[in-house]
Amino acid sequence: MTEVSLLRLYLLRAMYLLIAAGLATTVWPYILFPADPAAGPKSVIRALLGALAVLSLLGLRYPLKMLPLLLFELLWKLIWVCASAIPMWLGPGLDEYASETLFACLIGVALVPIVLPWGHVVRCYLRAPAERWRGAQP
Repeated sequence: MTEVSLLRLYLLRAMYLLIAAGLATTVWPYILFPADPAAGPKSVIRALLGALAVLSLLGLRYPLKMLPLLLFELLWKLIWVCASAIPMWLGPGLDEYASETLFACLIGVALVPIVLPWGHVVRCYLRAPAERWRGAQP
């Protein structure tokens, strides 16, 4: 089995740290000190991103075990860019929120594929045998 280089592990850790720090400064203040305590779509999004920030801290210790988190990060941003930002940009144009979100998403879409150890991803998630679906036969 090919080992992931130490440089790649440090790049992964840097990505986890970037996610955790970015969300700690942009999302966690709203979670800890909400202006409006009512539950709604924004509170759900903040909770999801808050969990992403906390789990990213685990990536500092276990960069390879937490790879699904980076794959999730890449995929949700790609989906949002393709399904929301591009149609809005081609249609009525991006508002201030969409422009800021697009910039943040494009950073992730650009950086995550660079740091991911794609060979490891293919070996462990695409080529490896699946885990069993049923318990052992008596």
